[in-house]
Amino acid sequence: MKGAEATIVGAYDTTAYAVTYTPTDGGEPVENHKWVIHAELENPGDEPLETGDEAAIAADHMEGMDGATATVDSTEETTVYMVDFVPTTGGEEVTNHKWVTESELLPE
Repeated sequence: MKGAEATIVGAYDTTAYAVTYTPTDGGEPVENHKWVIHAELENPGDEPLETGDEAAIAADHMEGMDGATATVDSTEETTVYMVDFVPTTGGEEVTNHKWVTESELLPE
């Protein structure tokens, strides 16, 4: 993905979380996964979570993510972007990739 040209197909102002979780399909723990957004957590409440808080993930953009319990590694109030891109390593276009933050984008 690094260096790929992307088309922004959605933008949302939210709290984004880097999280550590063990996939529900029995895979190895995933550390510091970027990003899960506030709306993708089960019953997170109105206020952003803090580092060290735990929450169940209600998102499926990675294998074994949906239903996994996550620990918040860091939080960022930001705009997150959903993007379409073709991997720089080749392969088919990835559509609706979730999520990229403004700091991860370079201007054209």
